Amino acid sequence: MFENQNPSDQIAERVIEQVTERVERLLLRHEELQRTNTLLGEQLAMLTQERDSLKSRLGAARARVDALLERLPANASSDLPSPVGTAR
Repeated sequence: MFENQNPSDQIAERVIEQVTERVERLLLRHEELQRTNTLLGEQLAMLTQERDSLKSRLGAARARVDALLERLPANASSDLPSPVGTAR
């Protein structure tokens, strides 16, 4: 390839080959990053949905606990033993 060319043409040819190889590597890396980004986006959507579901379940559980607390008699708290280490 370089036998019949003058030195400056040979250097230019090598530089072009090096740039071409680098561009090809960058394109491959870009494709890998796009795939990774897609997977991370899917994972984020799944985790967001799971978080929202857990928040909803927590809200429902709190509502049930609040409803149960409302049903307790007003003097029920004085009938309960004190937690260890606390005084009434």
